[in-house]
Formats: sequence, structure tokens, C-alpha cells
Amino acid sequence: MSEPQPTFTPTADLEIKDARIIFDPIWEDLGGEYGRENLRFPKEIILLGGAPGSGKGTNTAFISKTRGLTSAPIVMSSLLDAPNMKTVKDAGGMIGDREVLSALLHELLKPQHRDGVILDGFPRTKVQVECLKMLYERMTRLWRDHYGTPLASHFRQPVVQIIVLFVTEQESISRQLKRGRDARAHNEEVRRTRHGELLEKRVTDFDERLAGRRYRVFKEQTWDALLSLKDVFHYHLINAQGPIAEVELNILKELEYQSSLELDPLTYNRLRTLPVASEIIIHARQELVKRLDGYELNCPELFQRVVTFIETTLMPVIKLHAISGHANINSEDDLLGEAGTPGMLIDVFSERGYHAMVDVHRLEIPQQVDLATGQITCRIKKVHRINIRFKGSEIRRG
Repeated sequence: MSEPQPTFTPTADLEIKDARIIFDPIWEDLGGEYGRENLRFPKEIILLGGAPGSGKGTNTAFISKTRGLTSAPIVMSSLLDAPNMKTVKDAGGMIGDREVLSALLHELLKPQHRDGVILDGFPRTKVQVECLKMLYERMTRLWRDHYGTPLASHFRQPVVQIIVLFVTEQESISRQLKRGRDARAHNEEVRRTRHGELLEKRVTDFDERLAGRRYRVFKEQTWDALLSLKDVFHYHLINAQGPIAEVELNILKELEYQSSLELDPLTYNRLRTLPVASEIIIHARQELVKRLDGYELNCPELFQRVVTFIETTLMPVIKLHAISGHANINSEDDLLGEAGTPGMLIDVFSERGYHAMVDVHRLEIPQQVDLATGQITCRIKKVHRINIRFKGSEIRRG
């Protein structure tokens, strides 16, 4: 059975600009077409915006990987080039807000987008902004209405995030013109060798004036539309001026996991008493310094013995494993049995940039046998197992 497709008719010269009048009929049609229990929208929608040349196409895959999204992004320009849209254009109609919204909602209902999807190119008008707010309200209502029912797993709490990749006008123009030069060189090579596929060439990529106009249109339309949602959804403005590695780092910093935004409230409430890693490590370095200074001030003799043990007994073995960056050392030294010594040893290694673990392995060693009864008396042998990890050599092996 083929998937239902939205139907379109050419819009009138004076398109309705009331978001409610546009949205409500489309929503009612969806309910009749799919059934309310099948209006299953993505758990997460990421609205991706950015000026021409800001790197949306380049960074989309990285954003998807960072958020764990597996579906292909929805690119509105491609969606609006679908055959049914071309029919509207060929009939002399305009692709207005009503048609854009209907096409988008049908696409969002496809099963491959259930866990989340990146949406590129929406919203672009004030009407589309208001329709997005209405969509979020309806998605939230569906989640609440199905909460605690057998269908609850299909209607999760929706999350909408906005990611805007920012570049200056000068950088945008420079990247657009470079893209044009690269496309021209590529196509010339394809024609010469008759291998490969020709790249689409945009007129604006070969004209500095037109490239600048594209940037300004973005600032006046898409930028303002997304900015108007800053107080409604989670908004991330990412500096995309630098090289790819730097931009990816900026994306990672901006999209840190926030369980309160993604988890069901009951799930989050059950887990909230457990500290997240960032909370634990935020003052870890300061606490480490306090402990080390405390060892020196309060028990300097034991501290010196631990440092000497590391220097004379452990470091020679660790140095032998400099290539692998991983050393396992067993020790029966009585020093490690003294109170506080293992923690002191771990702190010293941590301060020096190593990752250390110490545990105790107890072995029963036969010591005496009663020949009359056959009973074996054992002594407990304590072996401290010390695991040291650090960044090994990056020497290449053939």
C-alpha cells in the first residue's frame, strides 16, 4: 500500500496569511487521513539554519551523529521540488505557506523520522513560525493524551531545538564564490574525462553581488524567523567561521546532553538524584590539589614513602610500557596495606596525568597440613593490583 501523499491546488494571488486558518484544516485532514492514533511525529526536531556557505550541508552528518539521529535530513528545497509540487508550479500556482506546511507534516509522519530528524529550511516566514508553534502544541497534547496508555511509547515528549550556523557576510560570499570555482573546475574535469557526474551550478556562486544578496535575504527572512523562536525553543548559535574541526568542537560544546529536555518527566525524576559526570568533575582538580597539599602538611613521612615507592618500584615498569600506554603491576609491598596509601598513590598519579586503579586480590596459600586429619591451614596473601593507563606513543607500526 503506497503512502498517502498531500494534494495541492494552485494558490490564489492573495494567499491567506492567518496561521490558524492555514494550520487547522491541514491538521484535521491529517487526522482523517491517518487516524489520530497514527499521528506519530518525531521525538526530536532540529531546525537547522545558516547563511549560504555557513556549512549546513557539511555539518549535517556530524550533527546527526552527535544527536544519534539515523534518518536523512528533511531539506525543504528538495521537498518542494517533488513531482506534486512541480505540478502546482506548472499550473501557474505559487508554493505558499499552506502547501509548504502540508508537505512538511506528511513528511514528518514517515516512520524513519520517529526518533528525530534535522529540518533544513523551515520556518522561513512569520506564518510558518506560528504554524510551527501550533504543531508543537499539538504534538505535546498528543503526548499528554496518550501518557499511561498502551500507545504511550509512540507519543513521547517532543523536543524542538534550533541550531544556527553563523558566518559573516564577507565569509559567506567568499565561500559561495569558492563553491562556484570548485564546481566549474569539477565539471570541466568531468567533461574532459567523461567520468563522474556534473555538479549543479548556482548563478549566485559566480557573482559577488548576487552572493551578497543571498546572504542579506537570509538575514531578513530565515534569520529573523528562527530568532523569533529563541524564547520558545532551545536555541543554539554556533560560530561556523573556522575550519571544520573547530566548528565540530563548537557544535559538541553547544549540544551537551541535557536529560531534563529529552527524558520523560517521570524517568528524569527517578534519575535526578544521581549526579551527572560534569557535576562531579567540575571541581575535581581543586579537590585533588587540596588532598595532595593535605598529605604534605599532615603526613609528610608516609607521603614521601609513597612517592619513593612510585619512583623506584612502579615507574621503571611503567616506562617499559610507554608504547602501549598501559601497565599492570602486582605488588605485595606492605606499604600498600597502610590506611590511606592506595588513595594517596592514585592522587599522585592523577596529578602527573596518569589514570590509576588499585585493588586487592586475596589468595589462600597452603601453609601447614595436619597429617592426622588432612586439614590444610592457609595463610592469606594480599596482592595489590595496580593498573596504570596513560597516552602511549603514537609511533607508527608497519
